[in-house]
Amino acid sequence: MPASGIRRFFDIVSQMEDVVSLGVGEPDFVTPWRIREACIYSLERGYTHYTSNYGLLELRRLISRYLHERWGVSYNPENQILITVGVSEGMDLSMRAVLDPGDEVLVPEPCYVSYKPCVALAGGVPVPVRTTPETGFRVSAADLEAAVTPRTKALIVNYPNNPTGATATSDDLQAAVDVARKHDLYVISDEIYDRLTYEGRHTCVPTLEGAYERTILLNGFSKAYAMTGWRIAYAASNPEVIECMMKVHQYTMLCAPVMSQMAAIEAILSSGADSDEMVEEYDRRRKLIVSGLNRIGLDCMTPGGAFYVFPSIRSTGLSSDKFSERLLFEEKVAVVPGTAFGECGEGYIRCSYATGVDNIEIALERMARFVEKVGRRTELAPAERE
Repeated sequence: MPASGIRRFFDIVSQMEDVVSLGVGEPDFVTPWRIREACIYSLERGYTHYTSNYGLLELRRLISRYLHERWGVSYNPENQILITVGVSEGMDLSMRAVLDPGDEVLVPEPCYVSYKPCVALAGGVPVPVRTTPETGFRVSAADLEAAVTPRTKALIVNYPNNPTGATATSDDLQAAVDVARKHDLYVISDEIYDRLTYEGRHTCVPTLEGAYERTILLNGFSKAYAMTGWRIAYAASNPEVIECMMKVHQYTMLCAPVMSQMAAIEAILSSGADSDEMVEEYDRRRKLIVSGLNRIGLDCMTPGGAFYVFPSIRSTGLSSDKFSERLLFEEKVAVVPGTAFGECGEGYIRCSYATGVDNIEIALERMARFVEKVGRRTELAPAERE
């Protein structure tokens, strides 16, 4: 099991100076003050103890209300919502709760780096399902159907997507759910970027026909509320699945930190406007970086959500790893090679625009210089190339 390709570059960057990082997908905004103040106040009042394994009931009630009001899906806060330490823990718990050794999980690629390891750590077998820029990096029902075997147990979906920024229509997702229904599969839907949707409206998977009972919905506060370091998220599903997830959670984590849970309560109650302002700024950066990348010759699809772009670097003749490595050491711009997100990521890089406009403009200037330099070398005779 390889170490995360994202973290490898992040560790290198931490030892260098004057690097513009488009690598780690972390908001550059500070958590809104009202949320931070709620945490401070909770500490002053002595909220430093364990909570229920399921999490604070007040928080679960607010999440239940939020999901109903925003997406029209209903979960009982008593037994259908579990507070987790980030969506990463939620994904791990999902796999451990539903998989038996040897069960297969369909994983559309490119995908977030933790999905396949989480499947493997639970004794399962990840089965990559390729997506392409020609389809907007949306998984097709036909490709899912072709990958199903008698051992298939679950399907992971992630829209808006990390690393591509792709979004999916309700028809796309309904077709995927129909495959899951046909073969009696669980659907694990990672919707951490639901609020970061710029074009159209996000589709919450459990609202689709036939999806509710078989879906484990994962979401949290890291991206939309700039709360990555707080490690606070939730899973919602039918009571039987949530109880199974809770059992693993109670023996390995016990509960999410109570002060983070108190902060999350405040985020839901008062920080929707802050989140909307962040989304508007991300949208401005999205347009800037897509335009800039295409201008310098790196073909880039306009993402519909999240805060990533996934441009092709095939025109340079370099592999994803070589491009990313040379760009870092020669021009001090950090990106993540597409291969960190699966084999079909070869020929691409992931750039995060969760950084300021000034940094994006500097990065584009340096990348343009690098692409031009690589292009000149490509024109040399083979014996003269590096």
